[in-house]
Amino acid sequence: MLPRLIQGGMGVGVSAWTLAREVSLLGQLGVVSGTALDTILIRRLWDGDPGGHMRRAISAFPSHEIGQAVLARWFRAGGSPASTPAPALGSADDDVTPDDVGSVGEPAGRRFRPAPLIGAGMNPDRQALIVLANFVEVHLAKEGHDGVVGVNYLEKIQFPTLPSLYGALLADVDVVLMGAGIPAEIPDVLHRLAQHLGASLGLDVLGAGDRPFRLTFDPRTIGLGSDVPPLRRPSFLPIVSAATLAKALLRRSPDGIAGFVVEGPVAGGHNAPPRGQLQLNGLGEPVYGVRDDVDLERMKALGLPFWLAGAYASPERFEEALAAGAHGIQVGTVFAFCEESGLDPVLRRRYLERIAQGDGRAFTDPTASPTGFPFKVAALEGTASEQATYDARPRLCDLGYLRRAYVRPDGTLGYRCPSEPVDDHVRKGGDIGDTVGRKCLCNALIATIGLGQVRADGYQEPPMLTAGDDLEPVRRLISPDRPSYRARDVIEWLLPAG
Repeated sequence: MLPRLIQGGMGVGVSAWTLAREVSLLGQLGVVSGTALDTILIRRLWDGDPGGHMRRAISAFPSHEIGQAVLARWFRAGGSPASTPAPALGSADDDVTPDDVGSVGEPAGRRFRPAPLIGAGMNPDRQALIVLANFVEVHLAKEGHDGVVGVNYLEKIQFPTLPSLYGALLADVDVVLMGAGIPAEIPDVLHRLAQHLGASLGLDVLGAGDRPFRLTFDPRTIGLGSDVPPLRRPSFLPIVSAATLAKALLRRSPDGIAGFVVEGPVAGGHNAPPRGQLQLNGLGEPVYGVRDDVDLERMKALGLPFWLAGAYASPERFEEALAAGAHGIQVGTVFAFCEESGLDPVLRRRYLERIAQGDGRAFTDPTASPTGFPFKVAALEGTASEQATYDARPRLCDLGYLRRAYVRPDGTLGYRCPSEPVDDHVRKGGDIGDTVGRKCLCNALIATIGLGQVRADGYQEPPMLTAGDDLEPVRRLISPDRPSYRARDVIEWLLPAG
């Protein structure tokens, strides 16, 4: 049976290996975020790999050749020179979002060298980088102990899913969690990848009609070798917001699901949209009602353990969850602001000061995310939560994790994102109304962990914090004499007696 406390797999690099490892060492389920790990890896290497952790994990990867190729391309001893910033946003040299995957150029002088954008046609080298990056993060989280470690993915980010899962399996991940969609095919994918077999996944393509599209990945194509033994298949925990979805997933894979995380709309990050017609409150946030409450009796009737997430981070709420039939709880926000998380330390300190003053809050923005899912944005001066700060950012999509595939007039696949330049989005057949209020979460969230891109004109990508609605647990762990806290403090406070 898995632990009663799950640490949420938050944001881009917030649930870093350092946090997941500490939580796992303390006997609970530590979880790394699997989002954008390839970009995180190459930027850590480009910055000189402080502490040598990336190189140590790469040395444990089953393929020496793949590891050395990545190091040769991305590692810079001593870090990238400050005199070589990236091109200015919107410049002719910075058009790195072509529809043809793999043709991205490398403009001279970029502070962080870009990798080719992900898409449906990634070549083996691009896939191998994703595999290695996921291996590295999970390997470091599991290093030196026998605790339980999980990895969290978003179903909405489909392009890297298959090689990401394979990399996590190679690192012997214990649990895979997935939300922000309907991950119906993942149990079968895990079964095949654990045997080093090729796997496929249905791709959601705009304008496809009845024409099916599938992503494919064959581990044999990345040059790993044929002597790798079969892998252990991890437990799978879908993240759901309704008992009906949990039941449907269980019907599809009765033997492939170990339990569920049941997430409410007050949780941080992406939230499921409200059921029914969208209504906004006086602040402009989506209104959730009784139809959005999860029927816990129906969850219990499924016969599998489940964990409740969203404002359960207190000893009292933990006990309530257990009394309601849950096996435990998933906790995110209070872990996000502990010292072991991947948040930029300066941002963490500033937001903790705001919380201590009673000013911290999160706004559920119905339009910020290119996915169309509501996204919680934590208010903090100088970050992209401020409209003026974000308006000063020229629109650009040069990471592309939240791009959607669409069918061009000639029948081939193209890619577009509501957060890219408006003219580009419309030229590709997108609705101009879909671009209103959209923010570039990819660049903003990576900047939140201190790896934001810097452009030639000195412009630096602003960060964006996300947090759940319930910040009271964080307030209870800090004081004027103790302005910060550690993961151990969270766990010792939360776990009920016995």
